[in-house]
Amino acid sequence: MRYHIMMKSEREVAEGFVEKVDRWEDWKEWADVIVFDDCEFGALADKLRAEGKAVVGGTPYTDRLEMDREFGQEEMRAAGITILPRWEFDSFDMAISFIKATPGRYVVKPSGKAQNEKVLSFVGQEEDGLDVLTMLEHYKKGWASKIKSFQLQKYASGVEVAVGAFFNGKDFIGPTFVNFEHKRMFNDDIGPQTGEMGTAGFWHGPNTLFQQTLFKMRDKLAATRYTGYIDINCIANSRGIYPLEFTCRFGYPTINLQIEGVLSRWADLLSGMARGQPVTLRTKRGFQICVVIAVPPFPFLDSDAFRKFSEDAVVIFRKPMNEGIHPCDIRLVDGDWRLTGNSGYVMVVTGSGSTMDDARKEAYNRVKNIIIPNMFYRTDIGERWHRDGDLLQTWGYLL
Repeated sequence: MRYHIMMKSEREVAEGFVEKVDRWEDWKEWADVIVFDDCEFGALADKLRAEGKAVVGGTPYTDRLEMDREFGQEEMRAAGITILPRWEFDSFDMAISFIKATPGRYVVKPSGKAQNEKVLSFVGQEEDGLDVLTMLEHYKKGWASKIKSFQLQKYASGVEVAVGAFFNGKDFIGPTFVNFEHKRMFNDDIGPQTGEMGTAGFWHGPNTLFQQTLFKMRDKLAATRYTGYIDINCIANSRGIYPLEFTCRFGYPTINLQIEGVLSRWADLLSGMARGQPVTLRTKRGFQICVVIAVPPFPFLDSDAFRKFSEDAVVIFRKPMNEGIHPCDIRLVDGDWRLTGNSGYVMVVTGSGSTMDDARKEAYNRVKNIIIPNMFYRTDIGERWHRDGDLLQTWGYLL
């Protein structure tokens, strides 16, 4: 394997773990499979496919599904998927006027590149929308140059759950992956949006959740020869399943959680998927969880704060540990794991078990073995399964 990182500020990440190259293009003829681990490379991936290369990665269509929220919602509707009412805006003043005219509880979701700034997503708490109005006024003053368009989506209460699967350019590769993200910084979903502080999940055969959402996108994905992982995040309640957004790429830390649960050789999975071949995906039974270990300035980007508090800090293991530890923004120096990059996203720790409690126990026992100055993490990943799982079973969505 050879690995290329585009961002100059992140170039030290993975030093010592894997061979890295300055220009991936110089190695495309050498590679059996080329893997893109992010979206917005769809046009490049398609060009390589046209040249006969085996590629795991997006397409212009799937890039747009994820980056253009309005397009993604329209494609869901066209595929026969039930969606929540939503309104697209490119003006904060127009959105503010809309809420004043139609008070209610809304969710603010930036579109385009701004959606990568997870702290900008805002879930309204007030039924009259007053808190959303306040946030829009704040965004208007501080983020107008970055947020070019955004969506107001009608709030729906229920269980937030995602369902995903690998796709080989022709069809889905079973089983499906049902997972529950924990997006906020602190326990009990308090604090800023981080993207994810951890995830709980399990592999499952065909089920109602999949059949009513992601499965309906099969023909559209096949028409564009998408290869990779795709996921739809949803709100489920007793009235139905309401998809919120697509992830058309490997998710983080979802990919680490999948590594914990997949028994097949990843080389076989990636190669078969890239070539449109049927793949037998063997997975563990039971449950898996993953916990993100972070340091300041995460979840914000502040290179000065990273250099002051975290750069080059050493990861200490109380005892040797070879499983369930996934280095992220780390480099290997003289046998030591040292923090690098500038985000403070240090590592992901995973665990498995026949029950969710067993998976939590294994993961958090591994976390206790790690010492890093200023490290922090959530201690409640997977706890809400006892309620959420019962509700999803009661509503029949896991059948």
